[in-house]
Amino acid sequence: MDLRQQIKNYTPYNAQEAKDQELILRYMDTFDNLLTRGNEFAHFTASAWLVNKDRTKVLMVYHNIYQSWSWVGGHADGDADLLGVAMKEAKEETGLKQVTPVLKDIFSIEILGVAAHEKKGRHVATHLHLNATFLLEANEHELLHIKPDENSDIKWFLLDEAVEASTERELQVVYKKLNEKLRLLQGK
Repeated sequence: MDLRQQIKNYTPYNAQEAKDQELILRYMDTFDNLLTRGNEFAHFTASAWLVNKDRTKVLMVYHNIYQSWSWVGGHADGDADLLGVAMKEAKEETGLKQVTPVLKDIFSIEILGVAAHEKKGRHVATHLHLNATFLLEANEHELLHIKPDENSDIKWFLLDEAVEASTERELQVVYKKLNEKLRLLQGK
């Protein structure tokens, strides 16, 4: 199934997801280059809510640019397989060898505003990330390694602690939603 169909078939969890789904589909009808950073206004990213096997903890990285604990993920960079992107980024950013999807479908969608910043000596203008989040699982006892050009620490947090650890208000709202959805999935 192509990416547009995945987004269209996604069942929104709340009003935020319904509105973001509508806007992402509209952007997809307007722009033909949303899979690359060549679209400096908005482009696709994939994130992972990376939980342990008991689904009581989430793995977070300390993000160098934003100076905050954050989920793992990255830019699509031309790849329409956003699950594959999320899995690749999870491994690259944490050193994990084994990461598996809990669900193959998109777990959450959101449009995230990205403030202007410097990256590798270059100014990056304010823009939007059209983000698909996937629920992934890993062994919390596997050896972890930071990715020094992106993060400076990695840590397993209890679900609610992960929300509190982030200093980014917008992402705290997203992380809280992800925890709610995870608990619903588990019947808790």
